[in-house]
Amino acid sequence: MSILDKHQILEKNASLLFLGSLLVVTIGGIVEIAPLFYLQNTIEKVEGMRPYSPLELAGRDIYIREGCYLCHSQMIRPFRDEVERYGHYSLAAESMYDHPFQWGSKRTGPDLARVGDRYSNEWHVQHLSDPRSVVPESIMPKYAFLKETPLKITNVSMDLKVNSEVGVPYSQEMIDNAKADLMAQADPNADTAGLLARYPKAKTGDFDGDPTRVTEMDALIAYLQMLGTLVDFTKYDDATGYR
Repeated sequence: MSILDKHQILEKNASLLFLGSLLVVTIGGIVEIAPLFYLQNTIEKVEGMRPYSPLELAGRDIYIREGCYLCHSQMIRPFRDEVERYGHYSLAAESMYDHPFQWGSKRTGPDLARVGDRYSNEWHVQHLSDPRSVVPESIMPKYAFLKETPLKITNVSMDLKVNSEVGVPYSQEMIDNAKADLMAQADPNADTAGLLARYPKAKTGDFDGDPTRVTEMDALIAYLQMLGTLVDFTKYDDATGYR
């Protein structure tokens, strides 16, 4: 009797087919699920990743509040067309401090996973204030009001503390200096040594064109300018990790 004949016996017998399917699913489930019980973390840490600075975290909250994630994803898939357009495909570690993550499921606008440093602060201000002035075909709403809205900074330390409760590694030093770090990041004349020690590669200075106050526009642009800039992909090997 050939293998094909044996297979036909399995196909013609509903009970055997059910038991065979159950066995295959059980083995597959054990192989996939069992390792999760003894692995401390399924995300490979990547050099350069850090928690958001207080200003970036505030900007991310505004990003979520205004529904930006509904039209812009933050997940570059490992396909040639996406990598050529947006840059290196997204790594799981890049979202390890996101609660919730911003992968998205729809792209009315381009993916923003690597938007940091691609445009100037002035471009972002103009684009957010009047999208069609820089991208004529854009259907994005105007967010000019962000530049006129002072950023609420009363509970900055609490924002960091809450995030630390869900696993983001904010130290007590970061929490204690949260308000000062937020103000320093948006002040072109501030001493940012402590800020940069706590949050390497943080973009500093005036973001919205008005250095006299900190607005929601400052926070949102600080967040956008950070996206995709923390990991140095020139040192990254797709097959084996860091060279």
